[in-house]
Amino acid sequence: MTSNRHSTELTATRTSTNRVDDAALLDATRACVLAVGVRRTTLTDVARRAGVSRMTLYRRVPDVRSLVTALMTREFGALLQDAAKAASQLPTARQRLVAGAVDAARALVSDPLLRRVLELDAELMLPYIVDRLGSTQRIAEQFVREQIVVGHGDGSVRQTEPLVQARLLYLTVQAVVLSMRPATADLAQESLLAELATQLDAALRPTLPGEA
Repeated sequence: MTSNRHSTELTATRTSTNRVDDAALLDATRACVLAVGVRRTTLTDVARRAGVSRMTLYRRVPDVRSLVTALMTREFGALLQDAAKAASQLPTARQRLVAGAVDAARALVSDPLLRRVLELDAELMLPYIVDRLGSTQRIAEQFVREQIVVGHGDGSVRQTEPLVQARLLYLTVQAVVLSMRPATADLAQESLLAELATQLDAALRPTLPGEA
């Protein structure tokens, strides 16, 4: 009786463990990255924190990189949504886009996950600065592009190729976020963010008749 009961309990535990959802795996990945950084995080560490067996995790994901990519997409996607929601009551698309971009930059600069990556594994960001745009960057750029198209429609954003505008705006904000630590060595962060808002607004504002 006791042996059978224990066997049943173990089977139930394994079944429950094998059904761990993606959110739990990403939460465990986040905890690992915050603790030791990206390079030192292993699938074994993630499995332990998520309460699953290594083999279960190995069947779910190919490597740590895929987990970290999914984590970044989740975290920064939610951050973008929060920034957009905070600016949603502003009257024009340009105002919403500028306010949302600056709020997103402010949130990213203080985000524990990004700060940890920059502290311990900054070189991992280099390919996404000098070689290619990653999936998370593409999501952010697409979000900006959609807002620019809305701005073309309501007349608040200067008319030109939306993708060109979106990419330059995204790269501008990215540069500010990644350089904020050295940039604030002798300047206040909010002063830089206020100037960022001014420059983004000027870049997006339609040209008035008679202006060159």
